[in-house]
Amino acid sequence: MSSESQAPALPWILANEPLPPATSAWGPSSPAPGLLAASSDLSAERLLQAYAQGIFPWFSPGQPVLWWSPDPRMVLQTDQFRFHRSLRKTLQRWQLSPDFELCFDRDFPQVIRRCAEAYRQGQNGTWIVPQMVTAYEDLHRLGFAHSCEVWLRGELVAGLYFVALGHAVFGESMFTRLTDGSKLALSCLVSVCRQHGILAIDCQQNTRHLASMGAREVQRSEFFCTLQTAQKQPNIPWATQTLYWPTLMALDPRK
Repeated sequence: MSSESQAPALPWILANEPLPPATSAWGPSSPAPGLLAASSDLSAERLLQAYAQGIFPWFSPGQPVLWWSPDPRMVLQTDQFRFHRSLRKTLQRWQLSPDFELCFDRDFPQVIRRCAEAYRQGQNGTWIVPQMVTAYEDLHRLGFAHSCEVWLRGELVAGLYFVALGHAVFGESMFTRLTDGSKLALSCLVSVCRQHGILAIDCQQNTRHLASMGAREVQRSEFFCTLQTAQKQPNIPWATQTLYWPTLMALDPRK
């Protein structure tokens, strides 16, 4: 086998060892661009260390914990969010209904479990394995993982969860059982981010859905510069955020 077809050595990180620098992640010609390291541990403390360096976990059942930092990085600039006509109509339909609510952190455990159960085209199973759920629930209790939720008639019908370190916001996963539900949750998050001067939401990897909402790829070095500045800003009290419909509708550039 030629050296060109061989995968680079992947560091195995012990529980008491720091993650390697994100810049040492596998490059574009490797079998898994952005792959950085593997470990057996996944704790809230490890997650905090990772996100602060622009690193995140992503692995399938039966695999060790795999850590990633892709280059380029998919990022949604909050002022470039695409407020599609169909989403505007959905908001207009629900905004005066007392049965419809958008809120944060009412039921984080239910949101992450619904995300784990969500069907995703082209995927068998989920990467949100029980070990992942436990770690992010612990991170939520520490005040760094949050959920943005869509409720209809007392039932959770859509939502997403994310990590926030100061003004650094990292989107993780979303689900919906309502037409445009995940887009409603994302628009809610974008609206509150803009109210607080949060400039970007990390989307990690490129997907057609995120691109359709305005996310784009940026160089990892550019992402790191934004990350270092953003996480030095004060934390947002997400659970107490109130969504004002006029502010949300203002996401529409035609308004």
